[in-house]
Amino acid sequence: MDATSSIGLTLLGASMSERRIHQIFEISVLLKGAHALIECIGGLVLAFVGTSAITSLVNALTQEELIKDPNDFVAVHLLRLAQNFTVSTQRFYAFYLLSHGIIKVFLVIGLLRNKFWAYPVSLVVLGLFIVYQIYRYSYTHGIGLIVLTVFDVIVMGLIWHEYRLVRRHLTSR
Repeated sequence: MDATSSIGLTLLGASMSERRIHQIFEISVLLKGAHALIECIGGLVLAFVGTSAITSLVNALTQEELIKDPNDFVAVHLLRLAQNFTVSTQRFYAFYLLSHGIIKVFLVIGLLRNKFWAYPVSLVVLGLFIVYQIYRYSYTHGIGLIVLTVFDVIVMGLIWHEYRLVRRHLTSR
C-alpha cells in the first residue's frame, strides 16, 4: 500500500469518525430538546394545578404502598414533600422549569438548524446551568443532579466539537 492510499484510508476513517460524532451530537441535542419539552410541560402543570391537587395525587399514589409498609422510604418522602409543598415553592418551580425549558428549546432549535450563534450561546448557557446544578447538589445531594450534570458536560463537549468544525468550515469559504 502506498502513502497516498494510506492517507486516503486515514481520512476516510476520520470522516467516518466525524460522522459518528456528529450523529451522537444530534442525538444528544434531540435528547436535550425532549428534556426541555418535559420541563416546559412540568412548568405548565405546576403553574395551573393547585398544591392541594398535588398533595391529593401523591396521597393516592403512595396510599397502597404505605398500607403495605408504613416506613417505605420513597412513599414517606414523597408524601412529606407534597405536604410541605407551598404555593411559593410551586411558583418557583413552575417559573424555573418553564424558563429553563424555553431557553433550552430555543437553543436546541438553533443548534439543529446549524445557526452559528447557537453554539457559543449554548456553551455559556449550559455552563451556567451546570454551575447552578452543582450549587443545588451541595444542598440536596440528589443523584439526578449529578447525572444531569454529567450529561450536560458531555453535550458541551459535543457542542464544542461541532462549533470548531462549523467555524473551520466557515473560515475556509
